[in-house]
Amino acid sequence: MLLHLGTLDRSDDRPPYRQIADQLRTAIERGDLVAGDKLPSEAQLMERYEVARMTARQAIQELRSEGRVVAEQGRGVFVRQPVQVRRLASERFARRHREAGLAAFGVEAEKTGFTPRVDQLEVSTAAPTDEIRDRLRLGDGEDVVIRSRRYLADGQPVETAVSYVPASIAVGSPIVSDDTGPGGIYARLEELGHELDHFTEEVSARMPTADERRRLQLTDGVPVVVVLRTAYDTTGRPVEVCDTLKAAPAYVLEYDIPAR
Repeated sequence: MLLHLGTLDRSDDRPPYRQIADQLRTAIERGDLVAGDKLPSEAQLMERYEVARMTARQAIQELRSEGRVVAEQGRGVFVRQPVQVRRLASERFARRHREAGLAAFGVEAEKTGFTPRVDQLEVSTAAPTDEIRDRLRLGDGEDVVIRSRRYLADGQPVETAVSYVPASIAVGSPIVSDDTGPGGIYARLEELGHELDHFTEEVSARMPTADERRRLQLTDGVPVVVVLRTAYDTTGRPVEVCDTLKAAPAYVLEYDIPAR
């Protein structure tokens, strides 16, 4: 199906491939093409717009680089509408959520309306890097428990996270188990006597590595958002560092900042 697409404006300064990409993007944004729909093939675009194959290919590649579509070997190119996870930074770690048995990603699932899932879980104990050692204020020879996992929203990978907890706190507790129980790591930390006081976060953006692109199923050109968080208890001790990598098109980061 070739949809209700426009025509090329030969007087337009935009190259033909970009005009075609713009028209396909508009079709996606207005809902003519929805998640799972197949894009017109290169041959169909060539015929529709009377352009060379390379021009049609460049148009599709532009949408792939934005993360709007994904190519499936032997099947074609399909619309990939990113799940918009609304990350409510000002309340996602509120104690009331832990007491209700919800970890932060579960809070976002309830607010946004997606089905959450966690996979690729790995738990280990090892010596920390210098950066993690400094952030956790550990001495030489002190190990950390490392929890690495991937988060999915409606089956689509949207985030990877690696938590580092001092082994002196975590070993012998559910924190070293695959399933940490209701409320997640932070609920367990508080049960162990480390009442949480506050968190600090550093937010940055960059392009992913090849492995990160594979794990998050990103196409070339799609950036990631990096959030490096440190959790402190009421004594001022850092009790966890979490390094998260978010697929940029999948997230809205919301912050409520007092003006006083």
